[in-house]
Amino acid sequence: MPTPLIYLAAALAEIAGCFAFWGWWRLDRSIGWLVPGMASLALFAWLLSLVETDYAGRAYAAYGGVYIATSLLWLWLIENRQPDRWDLLGAGVCLVGAGMILFGPRGS
Repeated sequence: MPTPLIYLAAALAEIAGCFAFWGWWRLDRSIGWLVPGMASLALFAWLLSLVETDYAGRAYAAYGGVYIATSLLWLWLIENRQPDRWDLLGAGVCLVGAGMILFGPRGS
């Protein structure tokens, strides 16, 4: 699976897992929400381990930009709150930074 797709899947798994905890704690949902939430967070961790890079820290740093952009998509599609121009500009900056971290030329 290509790295951008792994990052997208990981972001969705992380956000869904965290949202399950949010729902239980902040929205008074059933404690049963925690079971799929924990499974989703485990899936997130496994997916990030699939990224082709020599160093975990670099994979995690680059993932951050994708996570931010995907979180704003979640905000819009799941929470029905449209991101504003500052959200979108910030996400764009983060995605550019993530691309530089992941795909930038490396010395020996």
